[in-house]
Amino acid sequence: MTATDAKVGGTSGIPAGGSDHAKTSRPTIFVKELSRRARKRLLRHFLALSSGDRLLRFGSVLSDDLVSRYVDNIDFSRDTVFGVYDRKLRLLGVGHLAFAPREALPSVSASTTKERVAEFGVSVAASARGMGVGSHLFERAAIRCRNVDIDTLYMHCLSSNKVMMHIARKAGMAIHRDYGEADAYLKLPPASPASVLQEAVQEQVARLDYTFKANLRAALKWLGNLRGVNRDK
Repeated sequence: MTATDAKVGGTSGIPAGGSDHAKTSRPTIFVKELSRRARKRLLRHFLALSSGDRLLRFGSVLSDDLVSRYVDNIDFSRDTVFGVYDRKLRLLGVGHLAFAPREALPSVSASTTKERVAEFGVSVAASARGMGVGSHLFERAAIRCRNVDIDTLYMHCLSSNKVMMHIARKAGMAIHRDYGEADAYLKLPPASPASVLQEAVQEQVARLDYTFKANLRAALKWLGNLRGVNRDK
């Protein structure tokens, strides 16, 4: 870990926070990078959001058709999408890290000399609130930004979005409110061997967790089918 990493409390560039009791009482969160093969699960996650949650995530109450269009238009070759799965392989939380030229975000373009900035959006299922899913997704996004030479992570949301505001404050983001909306951005330290290693380890562990859950589901399904066959005999 570099001196800069130690100063900010972790290799993601986000200050450490929370009590020891809170950390030990919460379940372990594994954040996995998603591919285009996850579109169906992404769609189910977003369609399950209530009208209020869609408003907070997208800034307006999107219809099911518009949500489907949003999922179809995610460019996995350009952006990065992270997810947290439960034991049934349902997405509890999704973080969309969209990369753009700094000129595309005038409110933060003056704060960086890099060619690109990143915008982050997050949604968490109602059943997973209070577990730290949103914060873990944000921390993973911050590490990715560092490791791809981006030093400014930006969020735009409604000021009433308590989840995003909590994440922003916890991360030490500069927040600007105007007309019921909020812009927040975080300046990130450069990549380090520790941040590169941390991202690689987190992704590997998340993949192992996903594989274990998928194999367990397949085994349980096979046993269920086997019992059904035995009952028919």
